[in-house]
Amino acid sequence: MYKILSYLLLFAFFSIGYPEPLKRGDPKQELEEYIENKKAEINPRYRLQYHVIPPVGWMNDPNGFSYYKGQYHLFYQFYPYDSVWGPMHWGHVTSPNLVDWTQQPTALLPEEEMCFSGSAVVDEDTMVLIYTGRLIINVEPFYNETQYLAFSDDGINFEKYEGNPVLTRAPNGSPDFRDPKVWKHGDYWYVVIGSKTEDERGRVLLYRSLDLISWDFLTVLGESSGTMGYMWECPDFFELNGRYVLLMSPQGLEPQGDRYKNTHQTGYIIGNFNYETFEFVPEVDFQEIDFGHDFYATQTSEHNGKRILIAWFGMWEVPHPEDVDGWAGAMTIFRELEMVGDRILMKPVEQMLTLREENVFSGTWSNEVLEFQKTGEIVFNGDLDNVIEILIEGKEGGDQVWIKWDPQTGKVSVNRSGEVRQVEWLPIDSRSWRLFIDSSSLELFCGEGEVVFSTRAYPNGDWKVTNLSPQILSVEAYKLRRSVPE
Repeated sequence: MYKILSYLLLFAFFSIGYPEPLKRGDPKQELEEYIENKKAEINPRYRLQYHVIPPVGWMNDPNGFSYYKGQYHLFYQFYPYDSVWGPMHWGHVTSPNLVDWTQQPTALLPEEEMCFSGSAVVDEDTMVLIYTGRLIINVEPFYNETQYLAFSDDGINFEKYEGNPVLTRAPNGSPDFRDPKVWKHGDYWYVVIGSKTEDERGRVLLYRSLDLISWDFLTVLGESSGTMGYMWECPDFFELNGRYVLLMSPQGLEPQGDRYKNTHQTGYIIGNFNYETFEFVPEVDFQEIDFGHDFYATQTSEHNGKRILIAWFGMWEVPHPEDVDGWAGAMTIFRELEMVGDRILMKPVEQMLTLREENVFSGTWSNEVLEFQKTGEIVFNGDLDNVIEILIEGKEGGDQVWIKWDPQTGKVSVNRSGEVRQVEWLPIDSRSWRLFIDSSSLELFCGEGEVVFSTRAYPNGDWKVTNLSPQILSVEAYKLRRSVPE
């Protein structure tokens, strides 16, 4: 039913046309004027201060994460005219360092096609976007998905390729054929694309090209055996410390104990890949990469030898309390990936240290309440032979979040108003916890990044954090500066 309603909603959007701002003059200029005027209506109470968020309207998947002409570029799924999902545009921000972000003009506007998710590469001096164009049709299944290109010589202004689409159909004709992620190896460009089988099993398809325009299908890189969901969205494929990683967001996994508790999941399969035979041989089964409530649709990029990950700080089919304020959606902070054994560790990028503005507390922490305005970072250590429990809540009410270590089970848990996410933690070396809080979010990194939780939470007023543990903790706490536009 959810799918059918979505398709009907999309058909209605395109049947009645766009809101008035796109009907006069230059569409891009009109859109930027609309955004600038709309900003004055946004309620700032939940607006994040060091996470990428939309200027107005709706945000979901990260797109086109790349490095071009001395700047990191991040694009994102964007609907400016309402704080709910609608005909997709590509929003755009840039940064010199992954923490200080500047809002840029909207990069892609829908025409006959909605501009669904995709990636960006640099071809000589040109930035190339490859994205899924979704067309609404009036017969079942009511949509079709193909792959489009857009080009830029400055990283700001993009022209769609006049020969679009460049990839017109999945090998089996499935209309679910989306989220291209491109990279170059040797003389060839390669792309992975999410899709499904005729009997509703998720899969990832692999293609290659010499020119980004003419593509040859190579193989099905990975496919569900029947227990791994009906659709594999936002695939990514890369080498990390000598092993290959297929990262994706499978839809339709059934909960299994503590695992797969969100409506949809994100995780990875570790294996071996051969560029001669195009065979990916899994060596380690699917593992979730983040264990929080709100984490989906990852994308990675490599620069200066580091593999960096970003994700949508959200989830489908759940409430988004900020939508009544004129906006919805955010990105996580950026994380550096490292392969250790048979798992991926995630750490905040080193540049996050530059956000520390003021030391709020330093020393031993018993039952004192630490108070923050909208932002904070808390680094704490305790005895893992005993319980650790931290309460994070609004000074005037709102959401309450309990973070707990239970030595009896060996699990870390994040309990948001009764919704519990938990996982076993086996520290490699460090026993410290690093907690980031923003106006309506928290991100917890345990040890070396073996366990990470990303969760949205909505306080009334500012934050207060209380040590409920039956032990004294060692703590360093900081206020963090704003690094995204107000």
